[in-house]
Amino acid sequence: MRITVNGETEEITEGLTLLDIILERGLDPRVVVAELNRDIVAQDNFAAVRLNPGDSLELLHFVGGG
Repeated sequence: MRITVNGETEEITEGLTLLDIILERGLDPRVVVAELNRDIVAQDNFAAVRLNPGDSLELLHFVGGG
């Protein structure tokens, strides 16, 4: 199925959760902000949110530095 991730159309396996996508990208879910179809998803819900065809997902991750 196709979804848009950070402005890029991608083909992904059906049934994946938001947490699956985050982990596939090697991101730490503790420092990720996810916006799905213009709504912010709470980190506690990443594993429960299933992605659907046509979804638009924005992933932001934060890194520390100095």
